[in-house]
Amino acid sequence: MSDITATGPARGMNAFADLSAHIVKVLQNNGADISKLGVPPQPKPQDGLWEDVSVPQARARKNMWRNSIIDAAQDEYLRFRFSDLDDNQHPRTLERWLDSLVQAKKEGARPSVLNMLMPGPIGSGKSASACAFGNEAADRGLYALYVKHATYLTWRRPDSAPRNMKAWEVRKMFVECDALVLDELCGEMDVTATEFARRETIDLIDARISAGRPTAYTTNLRSRRQPGSPVMGVVDILGERLLSRLESSAHLAKIVGPDRRKPVKPLDW
Repeated sequence: MSDITATGPARGMNAFADLSAHIVKVLQNNGADISKLGVPPQPKPQDGLWEDVSVPQARARKNMWRNSIIDAAQDEYLRFRFSDLDDNQHPRTLERWLDSLVQAKKEGARPSVLNMLMPGPIGSGKSASACAFGNEAADRGLYALYVKHATYLTWRRPDSAPRNMKAWEVRKMFVECDALVLDELCGEMDVTATEFARRETIDLIDARISAGRPTAYTTNLRSRRQPGSPVMGVVDILGERLLSRLESSAHLAKIVGPDRRKPVKPLDW
């Protein structure tokens, strides 16, 4: 039986040294040459975006914001920008806050002002202001979402969320987004609040505060129950401890003015 001398690698295989040299070359070039694979280069960040946010990623985040507005049947709010707001709606305050949030995101830092509290009477323009902030935030590359407080509580119940989402997926989505507009905080709880609603509300707000994720809150309620009034305040629903945490890193932008939805001429019916 004659000896078999290995003179080279089997057909179809590369010598280990050749393979290693190829791998080293790929690594030195920071991976495969995408242009040679027929894949077009990714668009560079545009104005308002930063280096770590590509244009496709920004488009995806804008779509997520848009979908959250559509899920809430609030499509008319998609048109608002800071330039559409009047002075009573604090556009410059919201713009400065957004600038600070984008800068903090770029630096991986915790925002100095974590929450924006936007109380005011019905129809004063709170939701339009908050959604203008959300529209601008999505334009700047932040992962922003919108939800009404009562809707969030409904979606946290089994088999109640859109697109067959599980209750835990709803919580994860609204806890982990870069910026949240929580509209009508404690709405429909001005007289009573169930233990479920109170627990879920505290969980959402506390989780976002602990993670350093900014939230804009609108509400028709006062911070505390007024003497002689049966209407509860936010502190009566959420508790003093949580309200104290919320207020400790918050800016108050009180929205004042007449009811913008009220007809010019009263309807007689």
